[in-house]
Amino acid sequence: MLSKKIAIDLGTVNSLVYVLGKGVVVNEPTVVAVSVDDDRVVAVGTEARAMMGKTPDNIVISRPLKEGVIADYVVTEALLRYFINRVVGRMRLIKPDLMISIPAGATSVESRAVLEAAYSAGAKSAYLIPEPLAAAIGAGLAVAEPAGNMIVNIGGGTTEIAIVSLYGMVSHGSIRVGGNTLDEAIVSYIRRTYGLVVGENTAERVKIEIGAAQPLSKDRTMEVKGRDAVSGFPKTVVITSQEIVNVFAPPLNQIAMAIKAVLEKTPPELASDVIDKGIVLSGGSASLRNLDKHISDYTGIAVHVAEDPLYCVVKGLSRVLENADMYSKSMIKR
Repeated sequence: MLSKKIAIDLGTVNSLVYVLGKGVVVNEPTVVAVSVDDDRVVAVGTEARAMMGKTPDNIVISRPLKEGVIADYVVTEALLRYFINRVVGRMRLIKPDLMISIPAGATSVESRAVLEAAYSAGAKSAYLIPEPLAAAIGAGLAVAEPAGNMIVNIGGGTTEIAIVSLYGMVSHGSIRVGGNTLDEAIVSYIRRTYGLVVGENTAERVKIEIGAAQPLSKDRTMEVKGRDAVSGFPKTVVITSQEIVNVFAPPLNQIAMAIKAVLEKTPPELASDVIDKGIVLSGGSASLRNLDKHISDYTGIAVHVAEDPLYCVVKGLSRVLENADMYSKSMIKR
């Protein structure tokens, strides 16, 4: 019982770390600052994100995960080591047990890369759980029963969709559309329409403050500041929530079509369960206003947003940690 048990939701944009008995102890951006001169990690997480767009040539800001899978093994190892050190401390006598989420469509090579990075970072044992399955468990769906439960986990880099039954995924799909795609759409629209250059952080603020998937009962407005693309001087424009609804329509329709594609390859008995129970949304982008209504209108199926959607995956991982024997068939091990 001396060994620490740690669950890590390793996301493309944000990573959450849960410690058994303590709850979520880390919620930081999945960003690492690396020195080009000697490949030394300069900063990780919030500190590294604060450096974005402000670093000299010899420091590179890196996102080690692209579309939910490892793009840079060395940087991912440094990120995991940082999380372990935050929880256990640098002078650790007992190595921790790690439970990490991975995308449903990850190959055996990609899965092995995550496991190797975990062991290199100092884990005693490491296990992987597919992200949609962890999200379904964290959302409180009855994954143990022989009945279909549909989970749609909308993260920063990808949207993972799965039909879950009897501790496993019966059918699943993944699309490289997520919160980042929505931010990029805002950046592109503002530049194209207003000739204003804005950064990722500004686009994310617009999404959170006035973003919606369908028109709101009362249109919202927001002042957006940036650099004029022609003159180069600072400039301010006013954006409405209706504009953002139009901007979001193409990527959100892609998510809706991906949900339909997974339903089409689902066994009829399980598909009928989904019609009865509805679709559950999780992930940070599930909080977008009227997203549930948008997907419901497209699919004709009731849609519910999980409680604390951002924390569904890490909560599911923590439940697997607590009941490892029950979920042993769902885990991927070395």
